[in-house]
Amino acid sequence: MSTVDVTWEAAPDTCNVHLLAWVQECAELCRPDHVVWCDGSEEEKKRLTELAVKTNVLIPLNHEKLPGCYLHRSDPADVARVEQLTFICTKTREEAGPNNNWMSPDDAYRKLGQLFDGSMRGRTMYVIPYVMGPIGSPQAKIGIELTDSVYVVLNMRIMTRMGSRALKMLGHSPEFNRGLHSMLDLNPERRFICHFPQDNTIWSIGSGYGGNVLLGKKCLALRIGSYLGRQEGWMAEHMLIMGVEEPTGETTYVTAAFPSACGKTNFAMIVPPRSFQGWKVWTVGDDICWMRPGPDGRLWAINPEAGYFGVAPGTNYATNPNAMESIKRDTIYTNVAMTPDGDVWWEGKDAIAPEELIDWRGRPWRRGSSEKTAHPNSRFTAPATNNPALSPRVNDRNGVPISAIIFGGRRSATVPIVLQAFNWTHGVYLGATMGSETTAAAVGKEGIVRRDPMAMLPFCGYDMGKYFGHWLDMERKIAALPKIFMVNWFRQGPDRSFLWPGFCENMRILKWIIDRARGRAGASESPIGWVPKWADLPLKDLAAPMEDIEDAQHIDYEEWKTELADQDMFFEKFKETMPPEIVAEREIIRCRLNRLTATG
Repeated sequence: MSTVDVTWEAAPDTCNVHLLAWVQECAELCRPDHVVWCDGSEEEKKRLTELAVKTNVLIPLNHEKLPGCYLHRSDPADVARVEQLTFICTKTREEAGPNNNWMSPDDAYRKLGQLFDGSMRGRTMYVIPYVMGPIGSPQAKIGIELTDSVYVVLNMRIMTRMGSRALKMLGHSPEFNRGLHSMLDLNPERRFICHFPQDNTIWSIGSGYGGNVLLGKKCLALRIGSYLGRQEGWMAEHMLIMGVEEPTGETTYVTAAFPSACGKTNFAMIVPPRSFQGWKVWTVGDDICWMRPGPDGRLWAINPEAGYFGVAPGTNYATNPNAMESIKRDTIYTNVAMTPDGDVWWEGKDAIAPEELIDWRGRPWRRGSSEKTAHPNSRFTAPATNNPALSPRVNDRNGVPISAIIFGGRRSATVPIVLQAFNWTHGVYLGATMGSETTAAAVGKEGIVRRDPMAMLPFCGYDMGKYFGHWLDMERKIAALPKIFMVNWFRQGPDRSFLWPGFCENMRILKWIIDRARGRAGASESPIGWVPKWADLPLKDLAAPMEDIEDAQHIDYEEWKTELADQDMFFEKFKETMPPEIVAEREIIRCRLNRLTATG
């Protein structure tokens, strides 16, 4: 390829020959008019925000109500992650596994290279150096994203530790994730998100939506991160991290994995109910968790992100007051509705919609319309520092020690409110088989369980059977293993109403989990795991009938037999690499159920 003239608007703040050569190579491929190296400064933020407003990428909101906040409207055909266009590009299909779309690296580089050729002509290429994790942390990873989207730059500034400090931390090392992104023409037919885990590289083209183009998030933090974690002996997980502080001042750290629409961010930012005087919950992270065995034998976790990229619909002061406080300033809203006076609105924000709005497409909307005002996947990007419950240890270079791991899904029956795994292997089995039920709106039939192991099915960067094996292997590396639990806030009664009140009341279940992790609460043995004794659950003043709570915690042996049978198709999908220990755990539970039903 011949060298082309590209204007570098300022000298890069680095002498890293590996980085400089790669940026030059990508510039010669994409042929932007200008190359701008981002430094992460306030002056740069002001300048790029003004540019985004001038070019209609951002719409200023009412800065008296929402200081420093802006609205972005994306292309209507570009509003969510595109799993069908997301590829893992390993040398063999087997390495990617049946859980991923696969493309060979040669084919992917060739196919996307043709699309990237000249894709930034007439545009600016922004060079975004960023750190995933606390600055200076041995668990952190450095990435460089090249993009032609000012929206991406401003979002990455919120979501990562971005700018000159990343270049300083990188130094002269060649070890950095190479991310290349271009919006191209936003044509869905020319849209691909390709991950090259063996090259530590990500190429994304044809999209402007956050999950596809903020390459530090799902792409590096999970798909590439999970691959690197297996190679290097650590874990990249789709999990929140929270610290639970007791009135004594003792804090216990917990991680939790939930599929979408299961209240993950709400749980990460939970506010204890009034009856929990003196208790505090600190948010370390709401979405991504990197865990590594420490020299003391415990499992230590960091949140690699610096912001929240949350779903707006359903977020309100009843469901998540800390999130609402977090998005009151310096936030970028994407595809929400706007009020005539420049405020924002979405379904579930308030009980009654305003009389008039501008919907997420920019069209007039009046109360009573059947159209949604905000897109169901509309988002907010907010700095973590806005969160009033942000953990004081969020920037701890060594992370926080994990005492409990929680898995949860959305199940109307079968799965009780809470149970504890008998041991690590049993816990891995519970995480591997977790899932949520579909709705009629989603697939035309309700009640079908969609398995989403560890909430990682769309995000694991290699074969999931081997991923389960990696979880099992970690047992040998962790002397003080965290206890593993499963929760389900969504059990329903015959009238389809929820039996458990949820939201802040989940703190009651969390307290039992903390007590079990610290060895100070009792439990009863059931065929599927340890369950709480009623005397050990803090249920006083709970605004729910006790019979509902008992129904929500009830274990129906016949339902669990059906549950085990329903796992057959899932186990079959990964039969080539499914660890025999996971299969054995299911058979042990089946034997227990058969024995109990035969004698009952």
